[in-house]
Amino acid sequence: MADDDFLDVIAAEVANDPHNLALREDYIALLLQGDPDRAAEEVTAFEQAGGDPARVRLLRARLMAARLRGGTTPAAPAEPDALVPRPVGDPEAGPAPTTWEPERPAVTLDDVAGLAEVKQHLEATFLAPLRNPELAAAFGQTPGGSLLMYGPPGCGKTFIARAIAGDLGASFLHVTLADLMGKWFGETEKAIQSIFRDARASSPCVIFFDEFDALGGRRSSGGGGTQSMRMVVSQLLEELDGVSSANEGVYFLAATNRPWDVDPALRRPGRIDKTVLVLPPDQVARAAILAGLLDGKPTEGVDVDAVAAATDGFSGADISHVAATGLQQAMTASMAAGAVVPVTTESLLAAAASVTPSTAAWFDQVVPVLDYGVDDGTFEQLRAYRVKRGLR
Repeated sequence: MADDDFLDVIAAEVANDPHNLALREDYIALLLQGDPDRAAEEVTAFEQAGGDPARVRLLRARLMAARLRGGTTPAAPAEPDALVPRPVGDPEAGPAPTTWEPERPAVTLDDVAGLAEVKQHLEATFLAPLRNPELAAAFGQTPGGSLLMYGPPGCGKTFIARAIAGDLGASFLHVTLADLMGKWFGETEKAIQSIFRDARASSPCVIFFDEFDALGGRRSSGGGGTQSMRMVVSQLLEELDGVSSANEGVYFLAATNRPWDVDPALRRPGRIDKTVLVLPPDQVARAAILAGLLDGKPTEGVDVDAVAAATDGFSGADISHVAATGLQQAMTASMAAGAVVPVTTESLLAAAASVTPSTAAWFDQVVPVLDYGVDDGTFEQLRAYRVKRGLR
């Protein structure tokens, strides 16, 4: 199927289910690869459909980054996506953030239900050396490290990052593209500098960059927008090299749905050289997510295990949509009946049957990367997962 035909199919699914925000967000992610103008329209539709304001800001920031990578700018210079030089002496020109307040996560990996394979891989490749600094020092290693988490959207990469910080007893800085992208040239680089500076001051500290492909995307030849991305990636390279030397106790985590778009220079040894695949939640995790979403709500004998078994391949966001649909329908029925109508197993199963897993588009998208792309070992876990599930 041609790319345009595939997009038309997804567009039709979005039109048929306009309130499925997870699906609409995946559609926007696909459009950002080649049609930023159309993506901008969909971001507006996502906002009008009740999308989370934080997600809207992030999508607009990713739109800006997509235009920068393509060397294009929005048609209207007054748009917030347009990057221009900072006017000298302009009182309206506010500086980029200079202070970042780290949080202290109260969760650890023990609070992550299911996902045994993900946690086992994290322990073996990333956490075990950090928990044994004396042994690491004997081999000339300093406390610190970097990790790239990748996989379908909505599968808990941010929660896992917080849990890693909790396991390490470290403070946590959560950074999104919307936090970094400014109107003026140079603001993003200054913001990156300030993040690492504040992380050093709060050591031990985990820096977590979300939607990393939008910020650390491949540098390619092109116009001024691409030059801006070169400057951003160069600043990241400078700071990451510091993580492996001067920045003792600073841990860098990044999450992306598109690891193949991350600049190869960022993936070299000593930089972000470890990866973990964060898959859709397994049945244990799906049951735990659903139980948490229904806790304290009017329910009647809901069998979360039965619903979890019927939602194989669903992301955490998809499970949230199923629960929200069941609750909405029960509330509507309660208002019509004049009495509380509880959520039941049957209503949740019916809601799940109406949802197409948003992860399906990602697994389709990754096939040509596996077949024709250059693999430095990043996709080893993904290949094993596809073989296990009988996928090509």
